[in-house]
Amino acid sequence: MAGFVELLKNNRNYRLTWMGQVVSEVGDNFNNVAVFALVMQQTQSGLMVSGVMLARALAMLVAGPVAGVVLDRVDRRKVMILSDAVRAVIALGFILCIGEKSVWPLLACSAALMFASPFFTSGRASILPVIASREELHTANSLTQTTQWTAVAVGAFLGGAASKGLGYEAAFVFNALSFVVSALCVGLIRPAGGRGFKAERQDVSEDRVARPWHEYREGLRYMRRTPLILAIALVGVGWATGGGAAQILFSLFGEVVFRRGAAGIGEVWGCAGIGLIAGGIAANKWGRKLSFGAYKRVVALCYVVHGGAYVLFSLSRSYGAALLFIGLSRAAVAVSSVLNFSQVLRHVPNEFRGRVFSTMESMVWATMMVSMVGAGVASVGTDPRVIGVVAGCLSSTTALAWGWAESRGLLPEPAEEGVDPSEIEHHGEPHV
Repeated sequence: MAGFVELLKNNRNYRLTWMGQVVSEVGDNFNNVAVFALVMQQTQSGLMVSGVMLARALAMLVAGPVAGVVLDRVDRRKVMILSDAVRAVIALGFILCIGEKSVWPLLACSAALMFASPFFTSGRASILPVIASREELHTANSLTQTTQWTAVAVGAFLGGAASKGLGYEAAFVFNALSFVVSALCVGLIRPAGGRGFKAERQDVSEDRVARPWHEYREGLRYMRRTPLILAIALVGVGWATGGGAAQILFSLFGEVVFRRGAAGIGEVWGCAGIGLIAGGIAANKWGRKLSFGAYKRVVALCYVVHGGAYVLFSLSRSYGAALLFIGLSRAAVAVSSVLNFSQVLRHVPNEFRGRVFSTMESMVWATMMVSMVGAGVASVGTDPRVIGVVAGCLSSTTALAWGWAESRGLLPEPAEEGVDPSEIEHHGEPHV
């Protein structure tokens, strides 16, 4: 934790980015809980929750390649601000969905909100090596992800309480205001040296002529010829085979299995967030001390723990035990995520960073889409506990695939191209 405090104290640009992230992502989770609770209240159908998540996944799948090319071509900070502004307007649109008999307006707003999201989230990940020094990068990555997961916990608990006590309108208004605050914070970031936040390209012709599909394929080719980066992307895919179902199951367990309404949905999401926070803190503390070989072994172990704990969550008859196991499951995911993202930031060149992060998001969401549809359809006639057991087992296959690749020597460490000293702009305030 001391490293987190030191980073926030001495790095102004990161501090501003972090402040915007805190408010924005708490607002996101207000929105999530309110939307899921509203759908369950109106339909009592896991299939309809699946429909909302499917709309989000499709939007993310379409937006990912576009966002990646845009972020590697223009000023990433300006793209992030525009994304926040658009999302603020869309968030207010959810208010018009309250009281509607049809879920189609909710589906449309959910898709629109998610389409605008990767322009911000992939942009934020892409600028980390620019606003943090080499020594700060692991801590900055850990804090960014831990903050995201803290927002899941805080936003889920508060979102469930607010939706129940203040109504859905309050949750949606707070979400819109959170994007405004985020945009203001990002707008205050000031680059050093006059370079800005636009990626420098080695191929000058690409910088002059926009060829989006060609540029996106170049990003895919980079990932294919770098086995570790491709494997990290596939780890996300493996998690999503069961993780997509979790997006549906959390609502079903809170509302149907344990019969605790919007508050129950918030509590399940909140305890998942607490587990993610714990895992993020642990990964920050121990991650920088791991050798490359140890890092790869820890990733495999994480997915064994994740899948096993998720199965136990699904089978638990005690509400308290279920919350404990979902927290443990997400703690394991968090450790893997922090370690993997640190490797991506360390090894991926700046010119490919936007495309790599957005492609990874798209791959995860495409897999989640299939998983969510399967869980939603199965929920019509299958006990949610059975669906949860299958989802946990599917996520554990990630450990097997990663372990096999490591045993065959297929995951060598690539050159450190992501944080070249010449491209680091340290914007922190001087130490006193």
